[in-house]
Amino acid sequence: MIKVFIADDSSVIRDRLNALLSDLPGIDIVGEGGDASETLKGIQELNPDVVILDIRMPGGNGIGVLKKIKKNDSCPVVIMLTNYPYLQYRKKCTDLGADYFFDKSTEFESIIEVFNNLIQEPGDQQGSKRMDN
Repeated sequence: MIKVFIADDSSVIRDRLNALLSDLPGIDIVGEGGDASETLKGIQELNPDVVILDIRMPGGNGIGVLKKIKKNDSCPVVIMLTNYPYLQYRKKCTDLGADYFFDKSTEFESIIEVFNNLIQEPGDQQGSKRMDN
């Protein structure tokens, strides 16, 4: 079972991700966060395998959250999902260890492919860097 944490300030996006992922076998959504501090706390407590992370959130930002969680030895796979797919954000997220970077408006459905790949390689959620999307 792949444990997933969803972090986005929009409850609509969180609900959409929940609906999208609930149809996939082997996925367990263990928590959600609507702001940076809630997200960090949830990730520390729940130890998910995968985090879907928005860049802009109240009380901080997803880039700061990414930086903190990638410092841990058992860091999760991180999927950045943003309305701000600017090159400088992509580069910053890549440099900080994000595994994927998607534009919410054009690449939302790409998350299904990512999870299908993760389900097929259950012992290797960390795998190689996957920023070739």
